[in-house]
Formats: sequence, structure tokens, C-alpha cells
Amino acid sequence: MKRMLINATQQEELRVALVDGQKLYDLDIETPAREQKKSNVYKGRVTRVEPGLEAAFVDYGADRHGFLPFKEITRNYFDPQSIADGGRPNIREAIKEGQDLVVQVEKEERGNKGAALTTFISLAGRYLVLMPNNPRAGGVSRRIEGDDRQEIREVMSSLDIPDGMGLIVRTAGVGRSQEELQWDL
Repeated sequence: MKRMLINATQQEELRVALVDGQKLYDLDIETPAREQKKSNVYKGRVTRVEPGLEAAFVDYGADRHGFLPFKEITRNYFDPQSIADGGRPNIREAIKEGQDLVVQVEKEERGNKGAALTTFISLAGRYLVLMPNNPRAGGVSRRIEGDDRQEIREVMSSLDIPDGMGLIVRTAGVGRSQEELQWDL
């Protein structure tokens, strides 16, 4: 039986172990001194829209507000009137100050700059990368070629992928069964 064990008894360290029966197959140890925000997902609020930068600043709970370029905002967050004519909307029309969004940190804060953010969330697993708000994204890693690629595509077609989500099979997914990939999903 596969299980996730979390040990957070010590304030200085968080340990997460993935086990299959008595076999350990993944261990992650995080300490507050080396805490990284990259790839973390947060609920944020737009604090400022800057048309000159084609970006917005988002308060997601860190010391500095994050920087969210317009091209990193999924259309799901756009005001429906801004995309009614079918063209590319203006950032000021598409999103509004005070609007809530779910963001992922792409680049850590550095110097006096806030973190770079995106609304195109990607959740990496062992064999798969799930993209919850990007149904057109997905496929097979570029590094997988030939027969392996075709085999992976066949296995992917049998996976139960939730509606509105995209999926990429990583190179570690080569040779894995449909059950293993479905469990990772």
C-alpha cells in the first residue's frame, strides 16, 4: 500500500516520505532557513494594474507583492466583456484591482524585486505534470522519442484526466503502467 508520511514534530524541520509497503521511494526534507517559494501555489489579490508594463502586482502573502505579466494570466480570469469582441484585450479591461486569483511562483524574490508569478499552474508529480487550468496543454516530454512516445500516447488515452485539465508525461513515466500513471495523477 502506498502512503505519504509527514513528520512535522520539530519546528526546525519538515519531513515528507512516500512509501510503498516497507519500501521508501521518496523523501523530502525542508527547513525554514532554506524555505523556497518557487512552485508554491497561493491565493492572491491584484493590488495594482500597470498598463505600461503589461503586468499586475499581486499580494499573495509574501513581504513584497509578486509581479504577474499579462501573458501569464489565463483567460479564465478575464472580465467577459473584455474578450467579447474576440481580439486581444487590454490588461486594464481584462483584470481589475481587488480581483482574487490563484497564482504560482515561477521565480523567487531577489533584491528589491518581488517574485515572478503565473496563473498557469503546473503540479509536477513523479511521472506526470498536471495543468489544472490549461486543457489544451499537454502531451509527452520532448525527450521521449520513437516507440516509447507512441506507447505513452496509448497509455495516456486510457487515463481518467479531469475535465479542463492538461497533462504532460515526464521521461520518468516511460515504461510505467496505466495504473502507476493514474495513481500519480
